[in-house]
Amino acid sequence: MDTRDFEQELRSIIGADRVLADEPLAAHTTFRIGGPAQWLVLPSSEDEVTAVVSACQEAAVPWRVLGLGSNVLAPDEGLAGVTVKLTENFSAVDVLPGGLVRAQAGATNAAVAEAAWTAGLAGYEFASGIPGTVGGAAIMNAGAYEGQFSDVAVSVRCLVPDGTHWRIMDVPAPEAAWGYRHSRMMEEGWVVLGATLQLRADDGAAIRERMDDLRERRESRQPLEMPSAGSTFKRPEGYFAGALIQEAGCQGLTVGGAQVSEKHAGFVVNTGNATAADVLALIAEVQRRVHDASGVQLEPEVRLWS
Repeated sequence: MDTRDFEQELRSIIGADRVLADEPLAAHTTFRIGGPAQWLVLPSSEDEVTAVVSACQEAAVPWRVLGLGSNVLAPDEGLAGVTVKLTENFSAVDVLPGGLVRAQAGATNAAVAEAAWTAGLAGYEFASGIPGTVGGAAIMNAGAYEGQFSDVAVSVRCLVPDGTHWRIMDVPAPEAAWGYRHSRMMEEGWVVLGATLQLRADDGAAIRERMDDLRERRESRQPLEMPSAGSTFKRPEGYFAGALIQEAGCQGLTVGGAQVSEKHAGFVVNTGNATAADVLALIAEVQRRVHDASGVQLEPEVRLWS
């Protein structure tokens, strides 16, 4: 199948207006970095996601899934194949009886926390300021301020391979194999379509107070005013990445338009014209200096697409 025929197939699956050719990924990542996606598609139902992924597999076209792009470094040269974006087009949040909340993968963590607060449900406050989606939170076991996604998840709805086809499966939390910034979904390459959370009843004012407190702490300590992908490195066991980076004399270090934040050393930020090559070079230099200073090998938390 040639590229024109394949593009036409994508358009027949989800509609011509939701297939964007040569779409700059810089417009879809919080780093504001990345060349053009050959096709960026915006499915709005589970059936459409399944059909797009199946079409890619049958045509041997590479594909990947993108949420808010808040933990992604996209390459300067762009990406061949299909980038499936699940955000506002796939973002329903439903409050169910018994303190359950069901959210599609594209729902933001902030939107889920707000819906829970409105319903008088507590337990997702920790994620209210994490700049990503439920899908990303499930895959990465996102966490902050002593809370993590696995603490509240009941199940994760996934698109999984079944021979030459794909099928939808609800994965119970005990089978998700969550760890620190890791999950079975990540390991297996499954597509997260949504999740069901178990929250608890609480006073609305108390929930809001906790959310406001976490927001203020985040705003005061993190460089939210600059493009970044959040914490650049995973927390090494027994250490804090930011402290190691400071001690190695890297705070404020720059390569091209990329900089180790002067506000929080755990963040690499885009000062305005950074390229993916700048960020990768800076990550490598920080890793080298930290290892030389402490013997600790930092591992990127940001997902480095290629």
